[in-house]
Amino acid sequence: MFYGVQSQSRFLLGTAQYPSPSILAEAVRASDAEIITVSLRREAGAGRAGQAFWSLIRGLGLRVLPNTAGCHSVKEAVTTAHMAREVFGTTWIKLEVIGEADTLHPDVFGLVEAAKVLSEDGFEVFPYCTEDLSVAERLVEVGCRVLMPWGAPIGSGRGINNAFGLRTLRAHFPDIPLVVDAGLGLPSHAAAAMELGYDAVLLNTAVAKAGDPVAMARAFARAIEAGRMAFEADPMEARDMAAPSTPVLGKATFA
Repeated sequence: MFYGVQSQSRFLLGTAQYPSPSILAEAVRASDAEIITVSLRREAGAGRAGQAFWSLIRGLGLRVLPNTAGCHSVKEAVTTAHMAREVFGTTWIKLEVIGEADTLHPDVFGLVEAAKVLSEDGFEVFPYCTEDLSVAERLVEVGCRVLMPWGAPIGSGRGINNAFGLRTLRAHFPDIPLVVDAGLGLPSHAAAAMELGYDAVLLNTAVAKAGDPVAMARAFARAIEAGRMAFEADPMEARDMAAPSTPVLGKATFA
């Protein structure tokens, strides 16, 4: 549940970089996602660029989570968030404040500052952050009721770089919805995130840039469901030594 809104799907899907609008629409339907992310761009007014895309997004009938992708300062992120609220008529915002160009590492100082400003202005903020506990605590303190730590750098497809950190974050915030956002490349990565007890997964590139985005969206949806089921089933703990699966007590012996 995100800010009081219940979603049956644990898959949040981005809408950028797809080969065509029709493939985007098919992939979204195949994913069973109920929430899609959209980045706001300052399109040229004369040609009303982007209007067809917005019409497509609205036509999907899903809840939109606008994001401040590409923003590198607090002012830019806050301004973009206000524009998004006007365009999409929602107080939800996925907050990105990028601090480093090569890794797209979040500017955690600017992120906390922007989250505070937006929370005080009535936004319901979904911050793209790292797995750093101290940063997460500051975000919760300024009003965030969802945390979205990365698995790996955006678009890298590397999967879960710091499982220990993500597991620690989950244990530290048992009642805060946590979403692994960015860096996942394979359905197995998404399953691993869900097996850590995370509430959902958000991704874009792994589906949009696949050879068959529709099939990949369907594969991720099933992996996310499987990972959550595995977590709820209380998996066995890993062992350092072998343990026989067949009991030896009562086994026949031959002299």
